[in-house]
Amino acid sequence: MNREDFNVLNTGVIYFDNGATTLKPMILSEAVSDYYNNYSSNAHRGDYQMSIKASSMYEEARHLVACLINAPKASQIVFTSGTTDSINKIIFGYFKNILNEGDEVLLTKSEHASNLLPWFELADEKGLKIKYIELDSNHEVTMENVIKSITPKTRVISIAHVSNVVGDVRPVKEITEYAHKNNILVLVDGAQSVPHLKVDVQDLDIDFLSFSAHKMCGPTGVGVMYVKENLLNNINPIVFGGGMNADFSTDGTRTYKTMPDKLEAGTPNIAGVIGFGYVIKYLMNIGFDNIHKYEMELKEYAIKRLKEIPEIEIYNEHSKGGIITINYKDIFPQDLSIYLDKYNICTRAGSHCAKILKDEINIKNTCRISLYFYNSMDEIDRLVEVLKNPNIKEEII
Repeated sequence: MNREDFNVLNTGVIYFDNGATTLKPMILSEAVSDYYNNYSSNAHRGDYQMSIKASSMYEEARHLVACLINAPKASQIVFTSGTTDSINKIIFGYFKNILNEGDEVLLTKSEHASNLLPWFELADEKGLKIKYIELDSNHEVTMENVIKSITPKTRVISIAHVSNVVGDVRPVKEITEYAHKNNILVLVDGAQSVPHLKVDVQDLDIDFLSFSAHKMCGPTGVGVMYVKENLLNNINPIVFGGGMNADFSTDGTRTYKTMPDKLEAGTPNIAGVIGFGYVIKYLMNIGFDNIHKYEMELKEYAIKRLKEIPEIEIYNEHSKGGIITINYKDIFPQDLSIYLDKYNICTRAGSHCAKILKDEINIKNTCRISLYFYNSMDEIDRLVEVLKNPNIKEEII
């Protein structure tokens, strides 16, 4: 699907590391080059035509993001440097100010480091209690286990919409509905969902959402943070400087701008944000329902083919995301990934930044195959062919 839009696919590379970052379509480099070559100026700073155009294109991208996730207002969209930056700004700009000693935060052991380490830091600082939602036998999150984990002290559920290792799609709508009945706020890490699924923040009733452009054909260094409207005025900046202030004086008196400007201090990645706007239009034209349907067809086919190899263990056969996590008997995952690279097949090996998931699946490292819409069944056939090589262990040694 749309393979002709990606130059690198003409080189013979088979790219199965889309969970880490995706390939970039030519439209992105064209948009970024257009900015740098033809109207490279600061946004929201100048009163001349080039700056006005940069500002306009930047804000158009914000409106496109709002449309992408069905946010009621563009002012609820903040541009950051990525999912990690977004989550830190939410945790230390909002939750730090409302949580107290003894309050409980619900996470899972399959969360990415970006949704764990900031909470660990705040827990140490404020005396919070971190609790984990139990995973089921498929290492997935169920509503039953979410309910079992909640106590009268639970204040926040912070959870990935889709796990970056297990690939399970969590029941976010049911979680938010139950959480809000119990006065619990929900922070959703959408890094692995927004690129692959239709995510509607109003339908899901999400309080906070974060995701990254580079995981959905966009540039690195651009992220998004969504904040529900009734929470907008209660989130504080954690970075201060130019662009986010309305006024300040020698005695320290200062007035900060309203959202989203107050959370976007300094010169942003203007070219990246503008390019991301073009990518959003590109992806919306393909259709996220089409993307998800095709990914699931690829995954079903890949699982079927991988099962032909007795030495392969699949850890997440039944998950509904486009991620397949495997190991090959008696081959260290990193060695397997290096071996596959000899045949121009790109996979990810290691803990995938989910270092405590080992407590659930009883293994520290795995090899991950993560799919996107430009992958093909022919590529899966080639992967299986290489894995069936009778001399695989000798080649690795």
